[in-house]
Amino acid sequence: YNVTPEKDINYLNGVTTYDLVLISKHILGIEIFDSPYKWIAADANKSNSITALDIVKLRALILHIDDELVNNDSWRFVDKDYSFVNPNNPLAEAFPEFVDLDGSTFDPVNFIGVKIGDVNSTVNPNSLLGSETRTFDGELIFEINNSTLEEGERFKVDFRAKNFNKIEGYQFSFGFDNQQLELVEIIPQLEGLEERNFGLTKINEGVITTSWNKSEAVSLEENSVVFSLIFKTNNKIQTESLFNINSRYTKAEAYHGNELLDVVLRYDNKVVADQFELFQNVPNPFKGETIIGFNLPKAEKVILKIVDVSGKLIHLEEVDAKKGYNSVRFKKKGIEGFGVLYYQIETS
Repeated sequence: YNVTPEKDINYLNGVTTYDLVLISKHILGIEIFDSPYKWIAADANKSNSITALDIVKLRALILHIDDELVNNDSWRFVDKDYSFVNPNNPLAEAFPEFVDLDGSTFDPVNFIGVKIGDVNSTVNPNSLLGSETRTFDGELIFEINNSTLEEGERFKVDFRAKNFNKIEGYQFSFGFDNQQLELVEIIPQLEGLEERNFGLTKINEGVITTSWNKSEAVSLEENSVVFSLIFKTNNKIQTESLFNINSRYTKAEAYHGNELLDVVLRYDNKVVADQFELFQNVPNPFKGETIIGFNLPKAEKVILKIVDVSGKLIHLEEVDAKKGYNSVRFKKKGIEGFGVLYYQIETS
């Protein structure tokens, strides 16, 4: 008998821009991986080597440009009893991803699961249903100006750094009113930030994703422009109500050493408050499981309801939600024969 485990779902589980920070440090020899499983996790394109191309592939996932890794599964498995000949370069050897049995015994067969892209072990491998919470150690603040604009006017939005101190990377989703605005151009100004650090696959939904990192921490002077976006208006508008930073697709977070920071947007020293938002489930449509994201202005218990087209209740769940972005995984297992489903979040 040959036992070969497989798992190929939820490519972004445990994968963030901080993994790219760690992979960059490994490539440059600043901080070499201390486990053979980290080498395997970093080899995103399954080339048996770790290069800048692996970072490119993983960033495309984070930005939602790609939904999967073409040459790799989301997980790889190694025989738990296998000892690596060269732990400092495990990709050079053919480690066993299966176990052969002769059928004479029924001893347990154990594997080490490696989540591709997750080199800092933040994956939640067994969470098929449940809310996700994150604890932040502070904030990275971007500030923009509030303006009144006429119809058809082109204008530039400068994202100025307010406390950009020893930052190794950041990522977030930037929301804008795509009924009122049309994106014209992206102008990166931070070192190492290029147009390829922005994802535009969700622009028709009014979302731009971004991810940036450096192997060495970067500090900027107060009010330094990190990047600029040029828009064209469709109506006379006040810009303050049109923009926000959220976690709709790419989670909003930044990295200061080992500290995880929230990313927030301010208009002329005024913080944009969190509000009620219910996001499109991802992926949609889905086969096995999907993620439902929502935003709250304060922490509270909420009720998630999922119904079919006739209004029949399919799923009911109470979630301890926190202020800001939350997400719930919904798994299809045990629910048969449905086509279109609707979901809602009930708060106080």
